Amino acid sequence: MVNGINGEGGLRYVVSDRVKGVPHLPVNTAPPPRGEAYGPVTCVTLLGEAWARRAHVPAIMSVPAFSDIAKPASDLLNKDFYHLSASTFEFKDTAPNGVAFKVTGKSSHDKHTSAAIEGKYTDKPTGLTLTQTWNTANVLDTKLEVNDTLAKGLKLEGLFNFLPATAAKGAKFNLLFKQPGFHGRAFFDLLKGPTANIDAVVGHEGFLAGASAGYDVNKAAITSYSAAVGYAAPQYSAAVTATDNLSIFAASYYHKVNSQVEAGAKATWNSKTGNAVGLEVASKYRIDPVSFAKVKLNDRGIAAVGYNVLLREGVTLGLGGSFDTQKLDQATHKLGASFTFQG
Repeated sequence: MVNGINGEGGLRYVVSDRVKGVPHLPVNTAPPPRGEAYGPVTCVTLLGEAWARRAHVPAIMSVPAFSDIAKPASDLLNKDFYHLSASTFEFKDTAPNGVAFKVTGKSSHDKHTSAAIEGKYTDKPTGLTLTQTWNTANVLDTKLEVNDTLAKGLKLEGLFNFLPATAAKGAKFNLLFKQPGFHGRAFFDLLKGPTANIDAVVGHEGFLAGASAGYDVNKAAITSYSAAVGYAAPQYSAAVTATDNLSIFAASYYHKVNSQVEAGAKATWNSKTGNAVGLEVASKYRIDPVSFAKVKLNDRGIAAVGYNVLLREGVTLGLGGSFDTQKLDQATHKLGASFTFQG
């Protein structure tokens, strides 16, 4: 037994029960009444701060899908740069019966506009989700998902599309299975080929290894294959991928420097086109709790910047620009804006 001292000066207690070497995360607990002590516990640690810090225990990280092995760096390099379109609009809301609605619109730099409306309903008791989308190209999309119903970690997806103008149809079926240390997916295009694309990733203590392959049933041949390895930790991650039949190689790195700063880089080499290596570097800075800024630069001298701010609850504004630093006197630069409203 370790006697406790009443919490003068902002002192706090942390109690950690350990039974025969089985650790439990420490939990904050108030100090005992003045002059008294805790009862028998295995470990009582007194920390001289207003709040005790939890002990650092590495979390068990889930294994990503094959396409997401390099996701932290990819998101930093590609998301929240708003110059790709002249303007984008998104409105999201949920009806009282649980149906989620989303309306999106986009205007490209070549004056082409497009939009889509989506409705999504989830029946939690059965794990069934129905999503229907209709866009300005007059394509009707329906997606059915069944999650964790047949087996824990198993997700089934059916995707169907119909184009009324030409009566063209599409049907796809997907299987996704996720367990600790494993993430596998299978995608089947039932009306084209049919074809199958299968990928799988295994992970252990942050190390990741995965592979992907495409198969054409009619040709009875493997049409594509890829491989990837990586390492993921809470503050940083790295990945090396070989795609397009192991002809395009990419190495990426992501680092969360602190609560405000993130940095990342990616190098790409195409063995079919020559010796040139493409390079991108990016960084993100959180200005305050409601806004952040991003900057990106590639080996061709293209610089991109992005700014995102929560104007008020449910309203987000994004501004971005892309500038060719080698042709500053020419009209090659692009600007864009994004508006997001959530009810």
